[in-house]
Amino acid sequence: MQVVVGRIGRPHGIRGEVTVEVRTDDPDVRLAPGSILVTDPARLGPITVAAARWHSGRLLLSVEGVLDRTGAEGLRGVVLSAEVPDDERSEDPEEFYDHQLRGLRALSPDGTELGTVTDVVHLPGQDLLALDHGGREVLVPFVAELVPEIDVEAGRIVLDPPSGLLSLDEDG
Repeated sequence: MQVVVGRIGRPHGIRGEVTVEVRTDDPDVRLAPGSILVTDPARLGPITVAAARWHSGRLLLSVEGVLDRTGAEGLRGVVLSAEVPDDERSEDPEEFYDHQLRGLRALSPDGTELGTVTDVVHLPGQDLLALDHGGREVLVPFVAELVPEIDVEAGRIVLDPPSGLLSLDEDG
């Protein structure tokens, strides 16, 4: 199973380093030197991390074969994914991989069926759950106040959305 671990940002310096928008809770493992990462767009093929270091709160990566700023600029916007075993679970019970959430039944606190989680949308400010709600997509902020319970083993999540979130534009 592939999980997104980061997105390459702007070049840093003239020696081919790039900044990385980290999307994993374990960047020192997932983005460590020697890691082979899948790229999107896939036309670039897999890349190998040559070096990684933190600078002013940002992760900087050197990629094998990228030796200058021009090469680093060509990687801007590339999404990086790592292979993880299908059965791997986070040590934190409050953390989930996207693939664990897709397909879960969404229920209200009283047990009413609300739909199915189709995806997790990662935005700079927060994550959203994409929900198939009666044949239309609804985006729900993925925060504890609105998603108080997740039970992957039982195949369900509990959503407690504010009034109107799931009923907007139902007629068109």
